[in-house]
Amino acid sequence: MNAPAIPASTLIILRERASGPPEILMVERGAAMAFAAGAMVFPGGRIDPGDVAMATGLGLGSDGAARIAAIRETLEEVGLAIGITPKPAPAVIRAVRRQLHAGAAFDRLLAAEGLTLAPDRLTAFARWLPDHPGMRIFDTLFFLAQPPADADVAVDGTENVRLLWTTAADALAAADAGEMTIIYPTRRNLERLAQFGSYADACAHAADVPIRTITPFVETRGGVPHLCIPADAGYPVTGEPIDHVRRQ
Repeated sequence: MNAPAIPASTLIILRERASGPPEILMVERGAAMAFAAGAMVFPGGRIDPGDVAMATGLGLGSDGAARIAAIRETLEEVGLAIGITPKPAPAVIRAVRRQLHAGAAFDRLLAAEGLTLAPDRLTAFARWLPDHPGMRIFDTLFFLAQPPADADVAVDGTENVRLLWTTAADALAAADAGEMTIIYPTRRNLERLAQFGSYADACAHAADVPIRTITPFVETRGGVPHLCIPADAGYPVTGEPIDHVRRQ
């Protein structure tokens, strides 16, 4: 029997370009990490009790703690202050990030700098809850957001060791060429994101497709076992031969 799923949150950051589809920020997980070691993922992590307390105090909805966690984790992991107002100066971002890494409470750090959260700047996109016995399970909410203008990004050097701005199509091509490792949920979400020519297009699609909890399942297709997802969740590819899949 699996342990209870760990609540988590992920932020898919899309940066517009002068032409062509937006670029997405991805980070490479450290090789020693217990989950998705060496894989390229979107910034994010666990929802902490402090995130839940902040969401309750702010009177946010059912996904409020996940929005706060996505904002906090993105600041910790790549140094981007998304969903924080007013826009912090670079020195403030560095100071808050450093103190978050030291274990300081997010709400107190924001208050000390005169900052507040703007969680409505995140657009809900998906929810994934895998079910594979014997593995660590995360119940993850995915959000879309845009980065601040002229924002600098930098890896934290612990959980993540490299970052990359790439289009969804280029990330998929790199994975197919063996130049990048991605896990199953990341691949499916990249395929979905590759459909959009702009951040606005992605958000409009998200608004049109009700979020449902996606739990992959095994189904035989053409005599070959596939790991599959529901056909009505907004994803253009709904199955992959199971022997090709990296699940975590």
